[in-house]
Amino acid sequence: MLIIPEEFSAQISSFAPLFAKKVFNHAKVLLMGSLLITGRRTVCSALRAMGLQQEPQFHKYHRVLSRAKWSAYQGARILLELLVDQLLPHDEPLVFGLDETLERRWGRKIKARGIYRDAVRSSHSHFVKCSGLRWISLMLLTPMSWAKRVWALPFLTVLAPSVRYCQQQGKQHK
Repeated sequence: MLIIPEEFSAQISSFAPLFAKKVFNHAKVLLMGSLLITGRRTVCSALRAMGLQQEPQFHKYHRVLSRAKWSAYQGARILLELLVDQLLPHDEPLVFGLDETLERRWGRKIKARGIYRDAVRSSHSHFVKCSGLRWISLMLLTPMSWAKRVWALPFLTVLAPSVRYCQQQGKQHK
């Protein structure tokens, strides 16, 4: 059983209603492992950081993300409430930011890929198109006193498929 430091236990336990009890135990291990690792945040690297690289039941940790029933939207709401409670003074207004990111990924199984304007390589006079997955992140903008600048803390990221993909799936494009 994982023992969580007191500094994190209250925040992590607020996510418990999202998961079944057994799934939440695996989710806690993944969360703590993802806080400890540097580099790519994968399930395997999180398990390595927690000293569970030889775990015979490692597939159960992968199932937290692939098969377990939980709502990312409810998790984003809980995370936003924690961020507001912990970081913002109660008299400050909430300021949000949106960011669109293009993930250049290829493969047979990637269906929602589309062709978009590449904001990094394009300019006012030069238009560059790129194929990939478009993600939109919603962030809370909050000043950090120790950093002396405003930080953008993402709490919700969603896939924004192309118009063509939505038409092929028979769905309304949003």
